[in-house]
Amino acid sequence: MKNLISNIFILFILLITTSSCNGQKNISGNYTYSTECLGVELDGSVTLKAWGNGRNRADAVEQAKKNGVRDILFNGITEGKSDCNRSPLLLELNAQRKYEDYFNTFFADGGEYKNFVSLRDERIFDKLSRDKKGARESVTHGIVLRVLRSELKQKLISDGIIKTNK
Repeated sequence: MKNLISNIFILFILLITTSSCNGQKNISGNYTYSTECLGVELDGSVTLKAWGNGRNRADAVEQAKKNGVRDILFNGITEGKSDCNRSPLLLELNAQRKYEDYFNTFFADGGEYKNFVSLRDERIFDKLSRDKKGARESVTHGIVLRVLRSELKQKLISDGIIKTNK
């Protein structure tokens, strides 16, 4: 009888232990990753590691491109190497809201933002092993890209978004 009670007790302890060992929930797809600077080129472009979130890999990569350009425009780059120009191109407060129609068109799928993004710094091995984080309904990818900062600034000046003192 003692043996039966001790076996039931051990079985009960094992049952509690195994039922409380649920796997870790994967929430990394819902985490916001910061764009970081990897270097500055002599032509005025900036090499970044940007992150994007989407339904699949292609959506996430496109979103990462948009996030890289958006951070250069409005937020500045605070992470990564210190030799990057940390200030945003648009220093005007609420510029994104003020020029909302312009930037909605600029960042639309297939919009003009693509003219200022290059993936030439991403090596073939990087493409195969892009940083990937996942959640149940979305994926997050990190890509290495180059943003043509000086050309972007010239475009904004010619479109009247950045005012110059002349």
